[in-house]
Amino acid sequence: MDKRSFKMGTLTGVLTMCIIGAVIFGGLKLTGHFYAKATGTQKASENADVIEKDTKRKLGLLSALVGHYYLYEDEVDEEMLEEGMYKGYIAALGDPYSCYYDEEATNDLLENLSGEFEGIGAILQQSKSDGYVEVVSVYSTSPAKKAGLKNGDLITKVDDRETAGKDLSEVVSWIRGEKGTDVTLTVERKGADGVYSEKKITVTRSVIEVESVEHRMLDGKVGYIRISEFEDTTYEQFKGALTELDEGGAKGLVIDLRDNPGGNLDTVCDMLDLILPKGTVVYTKDKYDKREDYKSDEAHKYEKPLCVLVNGHSASASEIFAGAVQDFEAGKIVGTTTYGKGVVQQIIDLKDGTSVKLTVAEYFTPDGRNINKKGIKPDVKVESGDDDIGGKVSKDKQLRRAIGELDL
Repeated sequence: MDKRSFKMGTLTGVLTMCIIGAVIFGGLKLTGHFYAKATGTQKASENADVIEKDTKRKLGLLSALVGHYYLYEDEVDEEMLEEGMYKGYIAALGDPYSCYYDEEATNDLLENLSGEFEGIGAILQQSKSDGYVEVVSVYSTSPAKKAGLKNGDLITKVDDRETAGKDLSEVVSWIRGEKGTDVTLTVERKGADGVYSEKKITVTRSVIEVESVEHRMLDGKVGYIRISEFEDTTYEQFKGALTELDEGGAKGLVIDLRDNPGGNLDTVCDMLDLILPKGTVVYTKDKYDKREDYKSDEAHKYEKPLCVLVNGHSASASEIFAGAVQDFEAGKIVGTTTYGKGVVQQIIDLKDGTSVKLTVAEYFTPDGRNINKKGIKPDVKVESGDDDIGGKVSKDKQLRRAIGELDL
């Protein structure tokens, strides 16, 4: 798996094992802060030995103290202690995008990447303001829709577990589950008066097939494609939509990336290759300043007028897409400034059913812009109107403006 859109005897030494596992299984060189003061290979090895001994000693001491003093020793789940240590180690990096996945969460992650999963059918994103998880899109025929979940809802609890400060992937793993089972979400919903009220919504999970691309022909032969996320299956859906709209006589195209939280890097680059001329569509640099370019070729190029819609929830792979179109001057970016996630994560298989997601690189637009914490500024700024996203032109002033910018 390599994706680019963690008892007395048991406890001792597992931290070091986790570090070594990342080196072996991820192909990443461990030269970070542990070895920052080392002056050579021998010194680095000595430092590592000291760290390992200190770690074993301290973990052994903690385990002994729990065994000797802890009042509820009989209730201690040693497996949970071990998993908690792995999670805590990665969480201590302070990076909101890096995390450890236990076996269950890893399975959910792989299921998600396949384009089909068991869950409720909603796209979620980490809220910037309060650390909760925000609902940014609900599938039209999903169990979430039927239960009454709405865009903009802030999920504060999943069953009895608080979401504040938790990694998005962990919260998603709580929400997903076997089809036919129920999950209760506690949400804060903003009313017409601007005041939030609490609601409890129980959703029955089902098999969800991710349909990340929808398309239609709008009046005036304007092609419209909405992309909700960049998964493994998105490329073929996008390619099919382009072909169908072209054969239907589309004179121009609006690609809607609003509320798209991102996804697979390879997928978005393959999609850009269908519309851009030859050149670098994005490049990355890792901690060793190693550069990797992702390119488009001469095989395809969209020759008709193009606009891309974005907003503050357009993140990661969405920003790669918008930034490439903008730098190539292949079309106009319309809407509001994007989220500002300019870093790349890699999922590393730890070979025991678990995995770790680490931030491994920064990415840059073709012109060399790093948009992390800045976002992509639109060529044409248009604030949202009735927050109606999905192609209803009469209620969507951003979409109307994008159509106007096509100048057909």
